[in-house]
Amino acid sequence: MRPPAANQLPPAWLPSQFPVALPAGRNRLLAHLLNRVGADGAVRDACRSRVLESALTLALLGRCGHGHRDARERIVRFLERNGQSGDLMDSAVAAAALGRGTGYPAHHQALEEIVSRVPDFAGARKRALVHSIFTVLGAATAHDPSAPSAFGVRALHPWAAVQAVAVKAILGKEAGRTPVADKDVALLASTQRPGAVWEGNLFIHLSVLHALVDVPGLENLVADGLRTALIHQREDGGMPFVTDTDTWGTVTAGLALCVAGAPRRVLHRIARHLLHVQHENGGWSYSDQAQLADTDCTTVAIEFLHRLDADAYRGPIRRGLDALIAVRGEDGGFPTYGSGTPSEACMTAAAISALSTQGRRHEHLLQPALRFLADCQRPDGSFPPGWSSSRLHTPFRAHLAHQHVRQSAATLHGMSERITGLVRDSQNADGGFGQQEGTPSDAISTGYALIVLAGQFDPAPAVRATAYLLAQQRPDGSITSVPDMLGPRPFPYHVPLLTDAFTLIALGHLTRRIRPSHIVVPRRSHSGARPAERTPP
Repeated sequence: MRPPAANQLPPAWLPSQFPVALPAGRNRLLAHLLNRVGADGAVRDACRSRVLESALTLALLGRCGHGHRDARERIVRFLERNGQSGDLMDSAVAAAALGRGTGYPAHHQALEEIVSRVPDFAGARKRALVHSIFTVLGAATAHDPSAPSAFGVRALHPWAAVQAVAVKAILGKEAGRTPVADKDVALLASTQRPGAVWEGNLFIHLSVLHALVDVPGLENLVADGLRTALIHQREDGGMPFVTDTDTWGTVTAGLALCVAGAPRRVLHRIARHLLHVQHENGGWSYSDQAQLADTDCTTVAIEFLHRLDADAYRGPIRRGLDALIAVRGEDGGFPTYGSGTPSEACMTAAAISALSTQGRRHEHLLQPALRFLADCQRPDGSFPPGWSSSRLHTPFRAHLAHQHVRQSAATLHGMSERITGLVRDSQNADGGFGQQEGTPSDAISTGYALIVLAGQFDPAPAVRATAYLLAQQRPDGSITSVPDMLGPRPFPYHVPLLTDAFTLIALGHLTRRIRPSHIVVPRRSHSGARPAERTPP
């Protein structure tokens, strides 16, 4: 996500073309992010409450949660306040959890919407997942139509495998089939440890507990798991998707601060923290609590360390690249998690950007990856769903991947042209960009778009996008926006820090295109009059 080299950019724009509030707004955002850097170098922000996990927790409390009256009441109030957000799935889930079932039509509509927003390879699993959610909420309205492929685990990474086994157990019990197999019980129970949420993923933790709640002899295990979940109940009464996203927040904010020119002592403090949480295999995970490394965190960590000091951090960078290359697919693309899982467009674009930090050393990997990326693109310039609610997230990363490699093949040139066209045609009347076609503007989607617009010749769209972003800034310098990241896909979750980081990255791309002002503003004279500004020769 780092900016391209200066010699790859079109001619500079004039400062006078942009809002006069831009420098001050950028500086306030920079100061706000700097204040979030902890003494240990981590950049943390809490994952906010979500309807989905709150509903699952409430259902579990109803089955085995005697003695948690206060927690139950707080979750009920959260669901009553947040169950009418306008999101179809949230509304159906909250209504089911509160005993106000909306019936089969609403569930079916929510199901079809969910399946339409995930990659094709995940469709069967997501269909089964949604059925299992309504089943544990006591709102199953039809026989489970899930295909057997929804429960196969051979090609799944560990999180998805555990989730699939939990879903199979839940749906199997509902259909009156045989009890949960011993090997499945063993796998699910292995994720439970009092006081610790496995891999930091509260959604999977709750799914496992629902799968095990009726298994004889596991009553204490389930009760301990429920108490562990309630440790993470938020102040608003709701439950989050994950315990934290500390590493993902740190790598993203670290790169944003680096691009913005933050003090190097702070940047090196962030780097030291990242070295501390780097996995033995060289990768990084979204959370300090997780063991499964992912391509997204690994690639951004590599870019950050390279941009900060490629020589000082060459060892960790090399190990990170080795971990990245180890999961490369036979099709030339890169998956999110683990070797042998499906390659994805967004992760492939991220991998290209990380590999390009080494110049042409990985040319034999870059060319197939670029071809895979180009082949994934749709005619309108977009890409298959990734890990963001915004259809502009993967395009901006693909745009940067091409800029970093600068291949002139016609297919790649066409890919970039379609990305530019998609972004240019998606701008709303207020200057911002929405997550999908026809949706209201939001700050983080606008930041994604601005990264692409900053590489174009015409400044007008970038000027309008910048004005929109500045209008979303709070007095403390932070940026207000909607939930954007997805997990599990396609359910959005919200960590406000990420909006601040991506916005600062976007403004970093923008300011590289704006010609530095040569205006000198002298200090006020002793008389109090301000001398005329002048341009030095």
